[in-house]
Amino acid sequence: MTLEAVLRVPGRLDVAVRAEPGTVVAVIGPNGAGKSTLVKALAGLVAATGHARLDGTDLLELDARDRRVGMVFQDRLLFPHLSARANVAFGPRARGVRRSEAEARADTWLERLGIGELAGRKPGELSGGQAQRVSIARALATEPRLLLLDEPMAGLDVGVATALRIELAAHLAAYDGITLLVTHDAIDALTMAQQVLVIDEGGVAQQGTPAEVAQRPATEHVARLVGLNVIREGTELRSFSPTAVTVDLQEPRGSARNLWRGTVISVNPHGAAVRVVVRTTGSVSADLIADVTPAAATELGLVPGRVVWLSVKETSVNAYAVPGR
Repeated sequence: MTLEAVLRVPGRLDVAVRAEPGTVVAVIGPNGAGKSTLVKALAGLVAATGHARLDGTDLLELDARDRRVGMVFQDRLLFPHLSARANVAFGPRARGVRRSEAEARADTWLERLGIGELAGRKPGELSGGQAQRVSIARALATEPRLLLLDEPMAGLDVGVATALRIELAAHLAAYDGITLLVTHDAIDALTMAQQVLVIDEGGVAQQGTPAEVAQRPATEHVARLVGLNVIREGTELRSFSPTAVTVDLQEPRGSARNLWRGTVISVNPHGAAVRVVVRTTGSVSADLIADVTPAAATELGLVPGRVVWLSVKETSVNAYAVPGR
């Protein structure tokens, strides 16, 4: 089973996607890039042209309810008047499965996701993490060949999101279908996915393995996700770590190629370091990040509005060609 899709939504999306069985594809990109439009088009919730072949069948030729697709929304969208069991059983029931079998399937999935004892509760009686587990169980109970997860950890506190991420990763590792996981979290992309699809301005800006994308980010958004700086110089991208950036109040002597003047726009703790974001001007206009020690931040008086110079040794820069779109 392979997913081969070329999808177009006028003014919003124009992408090509290919994924093999058992693959988790992390879909990342800035807000408004087209990530949710992509998964909704595959689910039949947004009209699209082109094709989306799964198991040899073009999903675009089917009604949404006839596609073997399961979808998890970031805001859950559970039926408030139904119990957790009834919510999960709804999909199989809509596909003609008998009530007893659908409810048995629902109980199985609720148990697998660790909330079997909550089967009789309604969504209003569940926490955010519990409700999202019900939403995931509901999607899986239909035995989909394509699972679409639209930011499933959004809105959950860190502890709940971490626990859910671990459980979800275990299920996806054993799932033989195809998963598209829309996320804003680099942890999701790096720990759960085998492929990463970067969407920007409705098109594919980059695709590859998590390691490939993390080592050579093609957009500033991806660079920020993986904790790097990236600047574009003609047909070349240059990325470097915030720890490689030196901050000075005066222009450094010498003729360093990687030298920028800018204004501090934020200063915040970042682990044992202080993360400084500087908006540069001149030949390179970008928001660059530098990690400095608390002592250095104090000594330099780094506060928003301070004009500083940033420099990076050439040996700390990874240069590569701009990936084709």
